[in-house]
Amino acid sequence: ATGRFLLPGLTDAHVHFSVTEADGRTTRPLAAFALRVAAFIEETLDQGFTTVRDAGGLDPAWAQVVANGLLRGPCILPSGAFLSQTGGHGDWRAPHQDTIEHGIGGLVAGFVICDGADEVRKAARDQLRRGATQIKVMASGGAASPTDPIDATQFTVAELRAAVDEARVRDTYVLAHAYHPKSIANCLEAGVRSIEHGNLLDEKTARDMAGEGAFLVPTLVTYEVLSECGEQLGMAKSSVEKIRYVGASGEDSICIAMEAGVRIGSGSDLLGEPMREKARELVLQARVMGPLAAIVAATKTNAELFGLSDRIGTLEEGKQADLILVDGDPLADIGILADASRIRVVLKAGAVVKDLDNGTTITSGGQAVSAGRSA
Repeated sequence: ATGRFLLPGLTDAHVHFSVTEADGRTTRPLAAFALRVAAFIEETLDQGFTTVRDAGGLDPAWAQVVANGLLRGPCILPSGAFLSQTGGHGDWRAPHQDTIEHGIGGLVAGFVICDGADEVRKAARDQLRRGATQIKVMASGGAASPTDPIDATQFTVAELRAAVDEARVRDTYVLAHAYHPKSIANCLEAGVRSIEHGNLLDEKTARDMAGEGAFLVPTLVTYEVLSECGEQLGMAKSSVEKIRYVGASGEDSICIAMEAGVRIGSGSDLLGEPMREKARELVLQARVMGPLAAIVAATKTNAELFGLSDRIGTLEEGKQADLILVDGDPLADIGILADASRIRVVLKAGAVVKDLDNGTTITSGGQAVSAGRSA
């Protein structure tokens, strides 16, 4: 088609479909919550994302619902509940709280608090039993959690290694939330494959990452969005301040990683309503990497990270036909990829799942619409 370009389906290595509110709370009635999760999943497919890795919180049952054709959506690689030490980034209890809120079977996996290698090992085994395709751990302080500073290391190397060992038994890997070089170094020593965020990365640690073959998954868009509107979305002022602090170093960390030869993927990490902005991650990464490298990060490199490079990520004979047809040249204007109306056609495993030119019914904003008009 004139003026149109065929690309591999986009992928996102860091989504949180079950975090339907930016402040992390699940306060809606369960029926409304489930419909909201379903809407986010459907919209993600319509935005051109054919495979995503849920980085913690979503019950793996959702992946099966999509795989079985009960819900339109991308292929979901669920991490199940994320693992956190007491007082870590996954421990969202206020200082005065003792009770741990668990997930909701079939809907929300939530988080697991585990201390010591044996508890971590058991927790990892349980998430794999429940259908996780990889294990997510919290290895440093975070912005949204109330009691841990950003530069705090979380989990010992022995604890992290227990999770890695269990993942390897199942021929899979561990991804780790880690900002600070000390935390990243612990992850590398333990054998963690995927470093999420990495905003405070330094040159030495980047070289170590490259030497170990670890991936970096930047999440620039979440800092931009939540710095602007986090408080309006219900986040604590202290959390927004931490977001601005780490966000200021996001582009620098990508430059450092590129210089060291680290493989760089692409993730969004958006929470709640801003989840619809996930394709802006490519625009932000392109400022640092250029548009072609940003597209490669969200296709080929993510596929390598997922262990799916034999099936997805590039346009090659014999691979699964996850494809998008784009109205315009994304190398000339990568912002096209952040406009769902410019993603004209989406194929998932060879099946047309969106076709704006021929009136295929799609989902937008949680409502059924036909191409070109509201229902």
